[in-house]
Amino acid sequence: MRIGVLVFDGVEELDFVGPWEVLSYVNKVGSGPLELITVGVGAPVKAFNGLTIIPDVTLGDCPELDVLVVPGGKGRLIQMHELKTLDFIRQRYEELSYLLSVCTGSFLLAEAGILRGRSVTTHHNAFEEMEAYPDITLSRRRIVRDGKIISAGGVASGMDLAFYLIEEVYGADVAASVARGIEYRRVDP
Repeated sequence: MRIGVLVFDGVEELDFVGPWEVLSYVNKVGSGPLELITVGVGAPVKAFNGLTIIPDVTLGDCPELDVLVVPGGKGRLIQMHELKTLDFIRQRYEELSYLLSVCTGSFLLAEAGILRGRSVTTHHNAFEEMEAYPDITLSRRRIVRDGKIISAGGVASGMDLAFYLIEEVYGADVAASVARGIEYRRVDP
């Protein structure tokens, strides 16, 4: 399974690093292979709190993916209007088994038109903004699944989103092994 994690200037670090750490641990408990790659809108990428990322690939040379993780952060205010980013999400949607959004990453999915007629969640501070989309149903739950789109609320809930995916793909025992391995107490979505 190949998982791409979208990164862009102003991305919230924990939105993508939290899920990355949880998902990568699948390989450590012997349940992989699971390949994680960063997909950069540019290179290098400067995250919101100052972390610099050298993406593995860019939008233009990204290989086929099974899963795409779209994090949020202040940089989403620019990316949700960048045609290149929105086209990437739209074009990749069909090939994906799962499309995940963390926090305000859901706004990139909304602007790409992928959430029309669907339910989604986002960071609690952005509920009102999401409710302005007339064709999207906002759910105030921590994790929301609508078909192959799975969204998580704010920041740290991205780790619970990763566990949700692990349990879906690899089973509850693997998810429990990962949680023990990283000493994390899961929040029931």
